[in-house]
Amino acid sequence: MVFMLRRRLEAFIKINFRHFCGIQNDAKFFVGRPPGCSGPANAMSSLKSECQKDDAAVEHVYCRGAVTELLKYGHRDLHTAAKNCKSPQVLILVIPGNPGVVGFYKTFMWTLYQAFNKLYPVWAVSHAGHCAPPDTMDMIEGASVTEAEDVFGLNGQIEHKLGFLLEHVPRDTHLILIGHSIGCYIILEMMKRDPELKVVKSVLLFPTIERMASSPQGKVMTPVLCHLRYIVYLPIFLLSLLPERLKAGMVQLVLRNMRLLDTSCVPATLSLINVDCAANAMYMGSQEMRMVLDRDNLTIQQHLDKLIFYYGATDHWCPVQYFQDIRRDFPDGDIRLCERGLRHAFVLDAGEEMANMITEWIRDDLRGL
Repeated sequence: MVFMLRRRLEAFIKINFRHFCGIQNDAKFFVGRPPGCSGPANAMSSLKSECQKDDAAVEHVYCRGAVTELLKYGHRDLHTAAKNCKSPQVLILVIPGNPGVVGFYKTFMWTLYQAFNKLYPVWAVSHAGHCAPPDTMDMIEGASVTEAEDVFGLNGQIEHKLGFLLEHVPRDTHLILIGHSIGCYIILEMMKRDPELKVVKSVLLFPTIERMASSPQGKVMTPVLCHLRYIVYLPIFLLSLLPERLKAGMVQLVLRNMRLLDTSCVPATLSLINVDCAANAMYMGSQEMRMVLDRDNLTIQQHLDKLIFYYGATDHWCPVQYFQDIRRDFPDGDIRLCERGLRHAFVLDAGEEMANMITEWIRDDLRGL
């Protein structure tokens, strides 16, 4: 009952923002090829690489009643591919952090796809409701189903990923799962709830799998996400009314201090200037603070040989103390501490570097298939 009231209150606030302003939020962010992709033949190689990254297929589907964005390199339909291939099917699947916008992982995914000579498809699935739907779709397919299953909450997002696999991935497909931040918690829950998944390896990057509210960043964000998030909706809505060029300029200004900023992250960041997407992300975040408490040692122990943990040395969401604790509890596990100074949000400036490391970690596992 409390959940239903909260969701209805959020919907009421968002709708009335729009009615108050007498305007509908019809701003769309443009995702196109980087400037110069159709330019002269002597364009820089880095520009060519940017154009190739844009060869990814972007799809929007309904999953568990909520709009979901898919980013795909390689085969777009694994059911069809399975019929035409006798060798074992392999899928590298990325489960994002929060916000779960797949566009942030473009460079990361493209690097992985290239590293294995484009032999294995690399997909990412957004979190339910974290992407702006195209004109032909609504945020939700059926309000009653979405509300009943709480698809935008943390538990609903876990079931959302299991539902995605059930619908879009053949059951006998070998899976390389790559989770980032809360995506790591989701992966552990997926392996727990569906032990028949053919998981070859799960790579858990900067894993927020325990004591989130007690972490340094959690102590700051818990009051905001759990009690003050409604206040944030109005400024986000007002920002969403600005022209796209102005919003893009603001995003680049905020990120200007990142010397190696991945420019493919700018459109992904722009997509978050949307009341519905931001509200869904913050609602999920509020549940993370309340639900991600004790580490699931039983699930970790059951799948230890399939898990790789990668902790940050300066990560305020999962501090070094969490790394030391899990290393102590699982001395035989593959648990690593970053020595390269990568940030929690590695996709902003180190997606390629991270992908190259993972390539070496999983290469032998893929050879054995």
